[in-house]
Amino acid sequence: MSAVFVREFKSYFHSMTGYLFIAFMLLFSGIYTLAFNLSYAYANFEYVLSSMRFIFLVAVPILTMRSIAEEKRQKTDQLLYALPIGLSKVVIGKYFSMLAVFGISVGIIGLYPLILTAYGTVNLLIAYGSLVGFFFMGASLIAIGLFISSVTENQAIAAVLTFAVMLLIYFVAKLTSFIPGTAGASFMGFTFLIVALSLVVLFMTKNGFTTLVLFALLEGALVLVWVLSPTSLQGLLASMLGGLALFDRFDTFSGGLFDITALVAYMAVIVTMLFFTVQSMEKRRWS
Repeated sequence: MSAVFVREFKSYFHSMTGYLFIAFMLLFSGIYTLAFNLSYAYANFEYVLSSMRFIFLVAVPILTMRSIAEEKRQKTDQLLYALPIGLSKVVIGKYFSMLAVFGISVGIIGLYPLILTAYGTVNLLIAYGSLVGFFFMGASLIAIGLFISSVTENQAIAAVLTFAVMLLIYFVAKLTSFIPGTAGASFMGFTFLIVALSLVVLFMTKNGFTTLVLFALLEGALVLVWVLSPTSLQGLLASMLGGLALFDRFDTFSGGLFDITALVAYMAVIVTMLFFTVQSMEKRRWS
């Protein structure tokens, strides 16, 4: 795994990707620090991090688009399958290399609160607590980008798909306000999600029987809930989709609270996406 990590990490700086990503992060962090902390004299560094969230819409596709898609296009992924380690370690090595590049930018940004103490009082506990939340938010989004890169052979397609998913996650909390709170709306919404999940499973396994069984079990459970307790579905879809608002979960950190629940949610997304990435690569191996 360490060999994969070193190879991938160096590759980001043999090309412009690593430099571009770090420069992009530092550019906007510098602009917002200048605006909030220096020009307007706010002592809250967490405002800078909160305002920077939107840059992940562009930064994550830049960092993740080539991670696996390029390997598949050049057929060098066959070398990864021949390594004397499991695919899970290959995926983790690639993921940690991207986290290291991201971590460099976060580490440099982490110097800003210390510098700002020369100009006034800064609550370092809140500033660095927010920085931890910012890192885990970015880590979860990078894991999503890694998975998307694993399902295509084209970097451009991977970048566009990742951008689209990042955009959807960015606005998901606002979109849930348009979802009716009725049980029927939740039933239809969950049915749509079950169909989408079944299609993903079909794509990854190429097993129609397994996909059909999964769909029947999930839809059957949904129908059972609808028949026995339809009121339990009221507002449930909007509530669950709101839990996917990874960007909005950072609001508690920027509000001065260290949210353990948000960290758990971020780590759950990371583990789930890495698992899906491994399964995607396993599918490629056996096909």
